[in-house]
Amino acid sequence: MTMIAARGARGRRSRFGGRLGYLALLLMLGLPAAAYAAPPDLQTPAPVIYLADNLDEQDRLGWCIDTVGRGYGERLHAHSCKPRGGDVQFRYDEAARRIASATFKGKCAALLKPAAAGVTLGLLDCAENAAPQVFDYDAASMEFRPGGDPTLCLVAGAASRSAGPYMSRDLALAPCASTGAKFKQWRIRKARP
Repeated sequence: MTMIAARGARGRRSRFGGRLGYLALLLMLGLPAAAYAAPPDLQTPAPVIYLADNLDEQDRLGWCIDTVGRGYGERLHAHSCKPRGGDVQFRYDEAARRIASATFKGKCAALLKPAAAGVTLGLLDCAENAAPQVFDYDAASMEFRPGGDPTLCLVAGAASRSAGPYMSRDLALAPCASTGAKFKQWRIRKARP
């Protein structure tokens, strides 16, 4: 009986021992998802908007908003954050409520159709009060939501694919309530003045 009791005690310790046990404990305590996400080793110079979770980015570079193709492109996707920056550098203009390219002056992220699940984004000329370019950022939840529908979030797609030496994913709107935090929590790193 003593041997069985000892095994049971050892089993309880191993259940909460190590990294997985610690994560399970955090979940039981109800701590937010950001507390146990695997962050990227971000090397991209600011300004940059990137996912809080590295997901499966092979070099731990993280995931940034990016133009499709090399250089300027009219479509946006999520892409490995590039150490030298360039077309992955975006900033959030709080006053105008826009996600603006830091590389391509006067260009802003815009919904390509009215706000709905699955709608993708393009990089278009910034325009005052253009509804497709309005995004609200909630710092507490780390979510970007289109101005026209607060139930939707800007999310990186669930599947990654090869993009030369990097990786890419879709970038679109999805229902906030049914999307995992790791796909919709964005961090903003501002450039120093």
